[in-house]
Amino acid sequence: MITLALFLILICGLYLYGTRNYKYWELKGVKHDQPLPFFGNIVRINFLQASTPDVIRELYYKYSSESVVGFYRMSLPELLIKDPEMIKQILIANSNCFHMRGLLTEKKTLEPLFRNIIYADGDIWRLLRQRLTPAFTGGKLKAMFPLIIKLSEKLQARVLSATTAGTEIDAHDLMMRYTVDLIGACGLGLQFDSLQKENSPFINLAHNMLKFGPKEVLIFTLKEIFPTVFRNLKLHSQMEKEILNLVIEIQKQRNYEPSRRNDFIDLLLEYKKKGTMVGESIERKNPEGMPEIATLEMDDELMASQVYMFFVAGSETSSTASSITLHELAYHPEVQSKVHKEIDRVLAKYDNKLSYDAIKEMTYLNWTFKEAMRIFPPVPFIYRECTQKYTFEKINLTIDKGVRVLVALPTIHNDPKYFENPTEFKPERFDPANFDMNNKFVYLPFGDGPRSCIGARLGQMQSLVGLVAILARFIVRPGPSSVRHPKVRPPSRITQNIKGLPLIFIERNK
Repeated sequence: MITLALFLILICGLYLYGTRNYKYWELKGVKHDQPLPFFGNIVRINFLQASTPDVIRELYYKYSSESVVGFYRMSLPELLIKDPEMIKQILIANSNCFHMRGLLTEKKTLEPLFRNIIYADGDIWRLLRQRLTPAFTGGKLKAMFPLIIKLSEKLQARVLSATTAGTEIDAHDLMMRYTVDLIGACGLGLQFDSLQKENSPFINLAHNMLKFGPKEVLIFTLKEIFPTVFRNLKLHSQMEKEILNLVIEIQKQRNYEPSRRNDFIDLLLEYKKKGTMVGESIERKNPEGMPEIATLEMDDELMASQVYMFFVAGSETSSTASSITLHELAYHPEVQSKVHKEIDRVLAKYDNKLSYDAIKEMTYLNWTFKEAMRIFPPVPFIYRECTQKYTFEKINLTIDKGVRVLVALPTIHNDPKYFENPTEFKPERFDPANFDMNNKFVYLPFGDGPRSCIGARLGQMQSLVGLVAILARFIVRPGPSSVRHPKVRPPSRITQNIKGLPLIFIERNK
C-alpha cells in the first residue's frame, strides 16, 4: 500500500509539474488550444508528425480575427504575434525589453556550440555582436568579391557538366555546395572543393549540422521538459569535436596570428590576441542603477561556436533562398525571361564580366529574390524572449518576464491581408513604386532591429551572384520529379529544411 501511495504521489507530482503553467493564457483572456501534459501544443512536432511552421500556420488561421494567439511549448507559454504594429514594438520601439531570443530553455550551462550570436543571449550576445559586426561591412563584401566570382565560375562548370549528361540537378544541394565553398574561402581561408568533389567532407559536415533525427529530438525534448535534470545532455557532441579541431588546425596554419586574409578567422584571432572583451552589461546593474561591466574570453571553444554559427546560418539559409528562387523561376518562365534580359543587358554594359556594381544594377533580379523569400522564407520564425513585465497597450495584454513571443514568417508573408494574391509569384511587388511601406513589419526575411541577421548583406550578395552565374548561361525548368510546392521536413526548427529541389538546367543559346 505504501508503495502504491508513493507511486500515485509521484504520478500526481509529475502531472502537476507538466501542467503547472497551463492556466497562463486562460487567465489573461488569450485565445489558445487546449495543451497536453508535458508537450503543450507541440506534440506532433516532437513526434515528427508535422513541422513547426505547419502547426503554427494552423493556429494563425484558426484564430484569424485575433492579434495574438497563445500556445504552449512543452509547459512554457508562448505568444504568436500577428499584428504589424506589435511586431514593430517588439523588434524596434521596445527592443530593450525583447533583446533575448530565448531559443534554449537551459541558459545556465550553454553547450559550447551554442555560445554564438544566434543562440546566446544577454551579455555574451551583446559582446559578440559588437565585435563580429565589422566582419560583414560593405567594404568586407567588396574585398570578398573576387573570391565569390571564382566560386561562381566553378558553380557554372558543375551545372554545365550535369547538363551535358542530361540529368536533373538538385538545386538545393547545388547551392549548398556553392555556399559551403564560399564560407570556406571567404570566412575560413580554406579550399573545401564541395562543387568539385562529390563526397567532400565539408558538405557532409554542413548536412550533419542540420541533422535533427529521432536521437536529437529525444535529447531536445528531455531538455525542454526537464532542463535542470538533463542540462548535460549534448545535441552535437561529435560535431563539437570536429569543429573545434578544424578551428585549432586553421590557427596552426596561421601560427596563431591574424594573417593578411582579413577574413572571419582573422577577426576572431584579433580578439583572442587582445584578451578579455569588455563592455557594459545589459543583464546586471549596480546599486546606483548603472550597468555593471561584462567580460568574455575569446578562447578556442568560443571561436569554434562562431564558426559553427557561420556554417549553419550561412549555408542553409542562403542555399535555400537561392534554390527556391530557381525553383520559382522554373515554374514562371515569363518572369525568368525578364531576369535573363536584365542579366544580359547589365553584363553587356560591364564587358560581360560580373562585378559588384553589376550586381547592384540588377534590380529586377533583386525583386525576384525578395519575392522568393516572401513565399518561402528560409528562417520561419523570429523569436524574442521578454526580459521584464511588458504591456501591449493596443490589446491591453501584459506578459511576464520569460514569456517568449514569435512572428511566423511563412504565414504572415503569405497573408492576403498584407499581400494581394499571395500565392502569385510577382517580383513587381518589390518595385519601390509598388511596395506598401505599411508592410515593412510583415516582410522580415532577415528580421529587424538589434537582433536582425548580422550576415544579411553577405547572404544576399552571395545568393545573387550564384543566381547570375547560373541564369546568365542556363534556363531552368521543372524536372520529372519536381514538386510544385516543396514540403518542410518535420525536424525543421531554426530553418525551413527541405529535401531536394530537382530541376532541369538547359544551356542558353543567346
